[in-house]
Amino acid sequence: MPHTWSRLARFTLMTTVISLFFALLATQAFSATPSSNKKLSTMSLQTNSIELVHGEGKVEFAVIWLHGLGATADDFPPIVPELSLRTDRAIRFIFPQAPDRPITINGGMRMPGWYDIKGVDIKDKQDAEGMAESQTLLEALIQSQIDDGIPSHHIIIAGFSQGGAVAYFTGLRSQHKLGGILALSTYLPFAEQSKQAHSAVNLTTPIFASHGSFDPVVPVSLGETSVGHLKELGYAVNWQVYPMEHNVIMPQIKDIGRWINGVLSDADSR
Repeated sequence: MPHTWSRLARFTLMTTVISLFFALLATQAFSATPSSNKKLSTMSLQTNSIELVHGEGKVEFAVIWLHGLGATADDFPPIVPELSLRTDRAIRFIFPQAPDRPITINGGMRMPGWYDIKGVDIKDKQDAEGMAESQTLLEALIQSQIDDGIPSHHIIIAGFSQGGAVAYFTGLRSQHKLGGILALSTYLPFAEQSKQAHSAVNLTTPIFASHGSFDPVVPVSLGETSVGHLKELGYAVNWQVYPMEHNVIMPQIKDIGRWINGVLSDADSR
């Protein structure tokens, strides 16, 4: 049923994030004097987004992280302290809020979404107009960071589920050389157009894609097929599968942190 599809995704992710949030409170990760390996310099609510800075000194890197369907910008900020990121180079995290839009599979109910979904089949998950709008928004966020002095190859675009699909779509088509693409529990939209549509600027950009082996919302086979398509185009993808559903778990979060640290270390050599 449509509502079951959306509520399951929302409930599973929110359960994980709420658990993380209370774990963070217990460790005082957001206290005024955070531990040395969990330094958050600032956290603020911007227009339609949440921003926080991890690390010390001048901000040199940015991660733009998009949430999933029906979720909100505050879903993923609690994860940042758990990534065990290096603190010697400051990273700005931007968590934008998707606009409310009617979602066909949920009976036309309005909810935060990066694009419309008409059904469970892959062809029904591809909303060209909505995807183009979200691509424009993500490109504007990338440009904003560039205008603020962060080079494009120091910018990672990330997303969960719908947000990951937008990250894939934009990363393949962007004219900016990006630092990395992080795709969680998602799929490559408009895969059949990618050979002609991709810009090749980011062929050597590192991609970390991960999925739950028991995902009832976006089947792991769809994520795996997407990675196979990317590899056929020449992209290097680090593909990981975890024993989970449509959510995130701590081993995965630690792997993401290690991957981001690697991106930071290699950024200046690319």
